Order: sequence, then C-alpha cells, then structure tokens
Amino acid sequence: MRLFAILPLALLATPAHAQVAEAEPQIPDIEMPSRSVTVGVGLLTGPDYEGSDDYRLIPGAAFRADLGDVEILTRGLKLYVDVIPDSDAKVAFTAGPIAGVRFGRSDNVKDEIVALLPETGTAIEIGGFAGVQFKQLTNPYDSLTARIDVLHDVNGAHGSTIISPAVDFSTPLSRSAFASLGASMDIVQDGYMDTYFGVPGPAADFDLLPEYDPDGGVKSATATLVTGYSLEGDLRRGWALFGLLSYTRLMGDAADSPIVATRGSASQWFGGAGIGYSF
Repeated sequence: MRLFAILPLALLATPAHAQVAEAEPQIPDIEMPSRSVTVGVGLLTGPDYEGSDDYRLIPGAAFRADLGDVEILTRGLKLYVDVIPDSDAKVAFTAGPIAGVRFGRSDNVKDEIVALLPETGTAIEIGGFAGVQFKQLTNPYDSLTARIDVLHDVNGAHGSTIISPAVDFSTPLSRSAFASLGASMDIVQDGYMDTYFGVPGPAADFDLLPEYDPDGGVKSATATLVTGYSLEGDLRRGWALFGLLSYTRLMGDAADSPIVATRGSASQWFGGAGIGYSF
C-alpha cells in the first residue's frame, strides 16, 4: 500500500473506552502478500510551468512492485528502487537509487511574455535516497518515513544538484481505504535557479521583464495528500480508485523571480484522480 508513498489523514475520533472494548477493530488483521505489483493511470491538473498561474491537464501513471527484498515505485516522474530488504522490526532503514525526468519550459506556454524566454531542456536526474522508517505507530500497518533524496542533472539541462528532505506517513483506514500524507522541501543550486527562474539580459533589453539572476537555496516546500479506495473491498488486489491533492509554495529567489511574482504565482496546486490494479 505504498503506491504513492506520501502522507496520512487523521483517523476518526476515538470513542469512549467502553465502546472501544465492544466494537470490532476498524482495521482487521490482514495478511500482507510477500510479492505484489500495482499499476495505475490517471489525469492530473498542474501549472503550465514551474511558477505559472495557468493550469493544464497532464496524463499520469504510477507503478509499484514489491518483490520481497526489493521494492520499485514511482513518485511523480521519478523511479525509486529500495534495495534494503524488508524487516519486521518497528524501526527499519530504506535506501537505493533514483532516476527521474524533469521536463523543461517550452515556447508554447500560455503566458505570452514567458513564452518569449529561452526554452529549458529536459533534465535527466540521477541520484539516490536514504531514510529511516517507523512502523506500527497507530495500527499494525502504518508507517512514518523520514528520508532525504539527492539528485543531479546528468543531461546538462540545469546541470546542478537537488537535495530534498521529506517525511511521509501512510496508513490504511480500513481493508478497502487508505490515506497517505507527506511534506518535502527542495534545496537547489544556482544552475537550477538560473535555468527555471532567471531572466536573461535579452529579455530585459526588450522591456519584457527585468533581468534577474537568482541564487541557489531553498526553492520550495510541498504538502501532498493521497487517498485510495478499493472497488473490490480489498486494497491488496483488484481495482482501486486514487485521488491526489498537492500544494507547493515557492520560496526565496524562486518566489521573487519576475516570471513568478509578476507573471505567475508562488502558490502551485496539483490535483487529480486515477484508477489502479493490484495483483
């Protein structure tokens, strides 16, 4: 149930002790499969470019394969491979490689001024992650994970490194429903800021936007909620519906960029829904 690996909803209010003793547990004992695969597709809406206040529809896909000692999963446009074997311990470690793609800003963005700026190429980002996971905090199947991702663009699009600390909490709400809540931050180098938020001299010469040369630092903070509901009463197998809501706040020199402060917005929303199948 770590398909999206992001954070949780609060559980329902706790009833009186006498009622708890008499009621059936909300999450019954579940035998988790040692191996499973989940694939999903959906439709999302997100900003036209990073910092835009125009939105567009985006097709999306998700994949997770739990192969026992190795887990492979997607988070957005990044593929994670957790190579640390599963453990029954309440405190465990997670680590492995990451590979991702970051699409650039093209000349067909909706904002007619930003469209005149130089295009940014597609970045291929390679790196790794490491973290610690705490299990069974509120029930036998939940998990709280703190990790750090480090990625570097090897394709020369922005040619720099991104460091992203993150914390995720995931829990089933019942046999047929789950929720995951997460928070993360992106810390970037000068090359990233220059590529996606800088305004070069030629644009300033035409009085389109003021020339802007940002410095690296904290670029953004993000909170994400993912929910899922099985159409067959069991999240471990069969068809399920998923929903996603994410909010990113651009910060520092990214938020002060003219393409954000003048032509766009520091508030970036993502939302969508999809369907998946587990076997």
